[in-house]
Amino acid sequence: MKPQILALLAALTLASGAQAATHDLIIRNAMIYDGSGSPPFAGEIAIDGDRITALAPHVSGKARKVIDAGGKAVSPGFINMLSWATESLIADGRGLSELKQGITLQVMGEGTSMGPISPEMKARETRRMGDIKYDITWSSLDDYLTTLTARGIAQNVASFVGAATVREYVLGEGDVDPTPEQLAQMRKLVVTAMEGGALGVGSSLIYAPANYAETPELIALATDAGRCGGIYISHMRSEGDRLLEAIDELIEISARSGAPAEIYHLKAGGRPNWPKMDLAIARIEAARAQGHRITADMYTYTAGSTGLDAAMPPWVQAGGVEAWIARLRDPATRAKVIGEMRETRPRFENLYIHAGAEGTLLVGFKNPAMKGLTGKTLAEVAMARGVSPEDAAIDLVIEDGSRVQVVYFLMSEDNVRKQTALPWMSFASDASAQAPEGVFLQSSTHPRAYGNFARLLGKYVREEKTTTLTDAVHRLTSMPARNLGLHDRGELKVGYFADLVIFDPATIADHAEYAAPRQFSTGVSEVIVNGKLVLAGGEPTGAAAGQVVRGRGWTGWSDGGCRDSAKAWSWAW
Repeated sequence: MKPQILALLAALTLASGAQAATHDLIIRNAMIYDGSGSPPFAGEIAIDGDRITALAPHVSGKARKVIDAGGKAVSPGFINMLSWATESLIADGRGLSELKQGITLQVMGEGTSMGPISPEMKARETRRMGDIKYDITWSSLDDYLTTLTARGIAQNVASFVGAATVREYVLGEGDVDPTPEQLAQMRKLVVTAMEGGALGVGSSLIYAPANYAETPELIALATDAGRCGGIYISHMRSEGDRLLEAIDELIEISARSGAPAEIYHLKAGGRPNWPKMDLAIARIEAARAQGHRITADMYTYTAGSTGLDAAMPPWVQAGGVEAWIARLRDPATRAKVIGEMRETRPRFENLYIHAGAEGTLLVGFKNPAMKGLTGKTLAEVAMARGVSPEDAAIDLVIEDGSRVQVVYFLMSEDNVRKQTALPWMSFASDASAQAPEGVFLQSSTHPRAYGNFARLLGKYVREEKTTTLTDAVHRLTSMPARNLGLHDRGELKVGYFADLVIFDPATIADHAEYAAPRQFSTGVSEVIVNGKLVLAGGEPTGAAAGQVVRGRGWTGWSDGGCRDSAKAWSWAW
């Protein structure tokens, strides 16, 4: 056969294939919430490769796979603005507790990040590992994220670079101020992380050594994050007695650095501070009205979870956990610490004084000999041992060789309800992504790990109607994506990455409780990440579809690196 005839037949075959328009996947019979905040509409979605290629009332053609949504909601995948899946995804890349809630992007880096990490830091972290053990084979934050996805994970991951991490890299864990040369080194580490894909710089200012940083140091680091297209995000210096002052500091850091700022897990902790929430909201909204780019995120519970380090003064923790424990063994130091723990107006952010011993639930120990205390309150342990709660807390830290993970009951349900309606509020679990099996059975957890996002959509949207489903989806998807500077995620649009969730608004619900937190949420049937089905019929498929989502400093959006902060965020706000 002549070459011309062969070419003609090939062309006819290609044309016939184009007319057939065979897609990789079509979702039919869907109620589409596109993430923009616009009203939902009935429609269909086609996916080819990792992108959305058609979105219309009816998508013509065939598909290798068709999902009938049965009239359920189809939305962009949800974004977890504060994830502690840094280690849990190493142990189990499925991230089931949050995958079953529709999370497609885990955002890490609250104050500390998995890089940059020096050889000395690697040795310390290896010694301090808890239930999950792993080899630290990376040195940079980007290396860690790449390593994680190479192992195979179901969800996308992104991270801030931790202000405490760059501080530790240069200064160690002591209560010291950087010299100009050391601060310049810290700033260079931030820029390197930003050019490797970090979303900004994160701080956690109630914990040592993060709380040793003064405001000018944080402004310097946030300036470099901002000029690289990133934001400043912070667990503020106080969420209780000095809440309003902490908000003022965050606004100042944003204003002086030029970087947008977000408040991690906004709350008013401690009953005396509950009335401050209205004042806090007013302060944030006044700053926004003046042009400051301030947002916040939250979890949908009245208890938080952190360590017993948040019950003791920062000075005793200088130099790291080993130095902290050594000081606690000294009787004079112990007496001084107990005295400060009991102060009704503490000079540090003392979560214990507001939760009380009865409101401090023990959920995570490192030492196998201590794990029998899991699920008990600090009051119960103190009574059983015949000591004061403060003595019991100190003894637990010494015996476990760790900060000891606890749940503190601190917040008002009225405030939580009010916060879920705020237009500048997104959502975060502040927890790891896990499963009720394997290594995760060695410790307990906070129910937010299994229920935070389903609780928003079930309890607050459907039952209490604090906001609409359309608005909630917007603040779970496109709003945080915009705040993070992500151009092609967070909405259902042609050309965007195909991260989607199919859920039933009438049945989605959380089931995790403080006494029994390892209970999956229900109501999410399918999750698609980068065009691949990772949850089908409510069960994981095993597909390792997760990718690293990098920030604007990595994209070469200027001359291959970072630029002046004055123009860095004009497009997004």
